[in-house]
Amino acid sequence: MNLFSLILKTAGTPVPTESAEPTAISTSPGTLGWIFTFGLAVAALFLIYDMVRRIRRMRYRAEIQQEITEEEAAADEAAELAKQKKKS
Repeated sequence: MNLFSLILKTAGTPVPTESAEPTAISTSPGTLGWIFTFGLAVAALFLIYDMVRRIRRMRYRAEIQQEITEEEAAADEAAELAKQKKKS
């Protein structure tokens, strides 16, 4: 019998209590629940890290695009001024 099937068998059996009120141990999710919650937290952290990286990359691309546009506008303006000086 492997460990996983043993965990599943023991996780499904209720703990007998003498009182009618449930205790903290009988209502806890157990080890399997803790492992699942930990896995979800790790997945969320990975997704947040990946999202921040992608947003940063998009912001850098937008900044570079803006710089290129400003340089092209400055070059066009310089060309127009050069044309006006030649006419004068």
